[in-house]
Amino acid sequence: MAETDTEPIKVLLVDDDEDDFIITSDIIHDIPARVYSLEWEPSFEGALKKIALKQHDVYLVDYRLGAHDGLELITQALQNGAVAPFILLTGQSDRETDEKAMRLGASDFLIKGRLTSFDLERSIRYSMEHAKSLAEIQTLNAELEERVAVRTQELAQTINQLKETNKSLFEAQQEIKKALQKEKDLNELKSRFVTIASHEFRTPLSTVLSSASLIGKYKLTEDDDKRQKHVSRIKSAVSNLTGILNDFLSLSRIEEGKIYNVPTDFDLRAFMEEILDEMQGYIKMGQVIRYHHQGTPATVTLDKQLVKNIVLNLLSNASKYSAEGKEILLTTVVEAEDVKIQVQDQGIGIPEADQNHLFTPFFRAQNATNYEGTGLGLNIVKRYVDIMNGTLSYSSQQNVGTTFTVQFFKKPCV
Repeated sequence: MAETDTEPIKVLLVDDDEDDFIITSDIIHDIPARVYSLEWEPSFEGALKKIALKQHDVYLVDYRLGAHDGLELITQALQNGAVAPFILLTGQSDRETDEKAMRLGASDFLIKGRLTSFDLERSIRYSMEHAKSLAEIQTLNAELEERVAVRTQELAQTINQLKETNKSLFEAQQEIKKALQKEKDLNELKSRFVTIASHEFRTPLSTVLSSASLIGKYKLTEDDDKRQKHVSRIKSAVSNLTGILNDFLSLSRIEEGKIYNVPTDFDLRAFMEEILDEMQGYIKMGQVIRYHHQGTPATVTLDKQLVKNIVLNLLSNASKYSAEGKEILLTTVVEAEDVKIQVQDQGIGIPEADQNHLFTPFFRAQNATNYEGTGLGLNIVKRYVDIMNGTLSYSSQQNVGTTFTVQFFKKPCV
């Protein structure tokens, strides 16, 4: 694999037409600044054998391969453990094939008749960066596996301690069951993390890749609207990636015990107004957040940053799962014994069968799978509320809406 800009990038072209190999060779030869080493393989079976050797940095795969096609090759190669990126080449523009290729694991989709050295160089560069990002996720997976090994060692130590302290057989069995369940939960958490992270990173990265490639094609002044459209898509994708990373970072800090409850005195009503101003740039077109406060004075003693994180998360969810033009209600109530914060939407609601799992890490309700997200938001909100010694409740009806209520007591409950 290529390590530095001075080493050639090794490219394997899988195409049963020698003329296409000659054309591709000429295009690669015209790419400035970098050196490429192009190898040609005309057969489906031969390509699988060469890919298995993992000696190339990127694969250019023609859609038509005799009795097979490029999508079959990509699917089988990935199942066999291929790690370098695949770029699908086709003779004509076909959005359905493009989307199918991305779903199956291709990094990009290029049209041979329109291919230029600029397009190919950009596609190879972005595809290799994409593969590097996925490799980093796999590294994180390895680190999680190491944590599993540490937990397994802790389990063995627990068993020895139980034997040494002469605990009863029943007590020992209960402790072992708890430790084994903890192992199982950690393994499941690891698997869900890797699956969701891989999927959620691939979608915005593919958007950035395709939009960045298309921007280069719009060179005239009258194409400015098209350029701006793809710039907006890139900004949205980067914002989505930032949100995903923030969720993972928040969960990590909570797991490590680095989130503390630090109450201060502040005006709750004025603080909510500031949060609403911040939310205006994130809600959907036509949506309106209506705010109502009850109670005088509005001064409360709470952790200001945790309250902000909770409210922003609940409002973002309300906007995400509601249609354009819908109204979102934010209510705060300050009473003698407690403080309540309530967010009500007119969105898709939560199916009754899913409600018991709502605060489980990485859980997505069955009617929310088409919406972007990690399934961590409500789990993080619940844990923030717990850190502040509050309560979080909700009511929801599918296709009607959902209401979340956060309650903080001014003095401990008896």
